[in-house]
Amino acid sequence: MKYLLTDQETERLQFRKLEIRDFEVWQELFFDETTKKMLGMQAFKTPKECCEKWFEWTFHRYKNNLGGQNILLEKSTGKIIGQAGLLVREVNGNQEIEIAYSILRNHRRNGFALEAIRKCKDFAFENNFHERLISMIIPENINSKKTAEKNGLQYKEQIYVNHQKFDIHEITKEIWRKSTAI
Repeated sequence: MKYLLTDQETERLQFRKLEIRDFEVWQELFFDETTKKMLGMQAFKTPKECCEKWFEWTFHRYKNNLGGQNILLEKSTGKIIGQAGLLVREVNGNQEIEIAYSILRNHRRNGFALEAIRKCKDFAFENNFHERLISMIIPENINSKKTAEKNGLQYKEQIYVNHQKFDIHEITKEIWRKSTAI
């Protein structure tokens, strides 16, 4: 489970593994149809179905050392505010490491995604996981694109994965190194 940020923290956030007891809280993410679409979950009818699939995918990743998103806890309250982490993916025949993140609706626009992404990026490069990191973002998800770009990930290309269009944003280790040397 080398790609997980379990027990890592930032100024305001703690990372831990997703647990079954998180289901009810995480199900809230899927009550919003726009969020479901931005996460590519519109094929699932109910928030419960979305959450069940999300948990299935996450636990599969954990079990098979493919990374996965960690729960983000706000340190000051202990509440779950979202998830973020590193996902091992095959994209166009290449193994990639994706920075993925989702913030619960009531906690958006507080800089939590930006803080979590920064930690994921630093953790991946400090541990030499890959020479570049990507984020796969549905083209209509303007807020996620802005967040990725604020963290130094730049638009690279548009691809299709499982008949779904994604904009790929990337940052290389070399660019990250230069940005941390300032």
